[in-house]
Order: sequence, then C-alpha cells, then structure tokens
Amino acid sequence: MADFQGIAESLIKGNRNRVSELVQEAVDEGVGPSEILNEGLVPGMNVVGVKFKANEFYVPEVLIAARAMKAGMEIIKPLLAETGAEPAATLAIGTCKGDLHDIGKNLVAMMMEGAGFEVIDMGIDVDPEKFVEVIKERKPDVIAMSALLTTTMPAMKTTIDALEAAGVRDQVKTMIGGAPVTQNYADEIGADGYAPDAASAVDKAKELVGV
Repeated sequence: MADFQGIAESLIKGNRNRVSELVQEAVDEGVGPSEILNEGLVPGMNVVGVKFKANEFYVPEVLIAARAMKAGMEIIKPLLAETGAEPAATLAIGTCKGDLHDIGKNLVAMMMEGAGFEVIDMGIDVDPEKFVEVIKERKPDVIAMSALLTTTMPAMKTTIDALEAAGVRDQVKTMIGGAPVTQNYADEIGADGYAPDAASAVDKAKELVGV
C-alpha cells in the first residue's frame, strides 16, 4: 500500500530523499500519479501552508518543504503528462519590470505547484509586453506579479494597462503581492487579487479560478 501519510509527513519535514523514495515506491506499486499528488504531496504542502500562516514555519522551512515536494513532482510529472491529467489551472508568475528579487516569487511558484497548478515561471524583471505575450501564447488562467520595492510597484499598473491595451485583460485573472503591496493598491490598479504571503496566494488563486 502506498504510504501517502509518509509522503506528506516527509514533505512537511523537508526530507526530499524520503519523499523521492516513497513516491517511487508508490509508482512501482502501480499507484496513479494523480492519486500520489492529491493524497500525498498536496496534503503535505497544505499543512506547510497552514503552519506558515500561523507563524509556526518561516521562509526557510517552507523552501525546504517545497524542495522536497519538487523531488516528488519530478518523478510523477512525466507520468501525469502521459495520463493527460489536467492541472488545476495554469498560472504565469514573474517579478515586475525593474525588480530583481525572486525569493518570494519562487516560494509562491513552489506553493502553487504543490497545490496542483501548472506554473509558468517567467523569472525576474519581466516587461509588461512579456506578460501580454505569455497570455497570447500559453493562455494561463492567472497572471501573478510580485514586487519587493515601492519603486517597482508602478510596473504592476503598467502591466495591467498593457494587458488592457492588447485586448487580453478579460482573458486572465491578475494577482499581485510582495512586501510593500497592499489590498488598497490592488484595488487602485484594478488587480483581481492580492495576497500578503505565499500560502494566502494559493488560496486567492484557487478562489479566482474556482478550483
């Protein structure tokens, strides 16, 4: 029997080798990749999110847990593709034009993968035009932008304006976050959602796309 609880607990502890072992054992036993994801990896990552929100876990613990989750995902990702299993939704994420800080963005990307989203990581210092391009080419359900500096926050508005100008604004939900960003700012620039931290970002993205 696949040890889903063991997968979840090892993930929470950040034991990537144990996660890999248990995921591989489950695969060898013929357990479906969707089941491994939904019964083992996602529940483990959910606990990490809850602990993070409650200040029981901090960024280092979350990053270690997310890496453990990634180790499990590497095994099942090709199998998920073979079965044609659809991701919960697709999210494109990047830091705004001018912003080179990516720890928060990476954390959100890992948490989103852990929640079953397909993540398109656009990296740092992303031009508004790049966001427009990704919507046209990849059709994500959500665009997520982060900024760590007050000086780069205006690029969020520029990006939303660019989506509007390109006629793709209504094809996608927009989310923003980062240390200086607030709900008021999200309202002001017309973003669909705001999240104060990575765990909340997952909840907000799910809410926006209805999964």
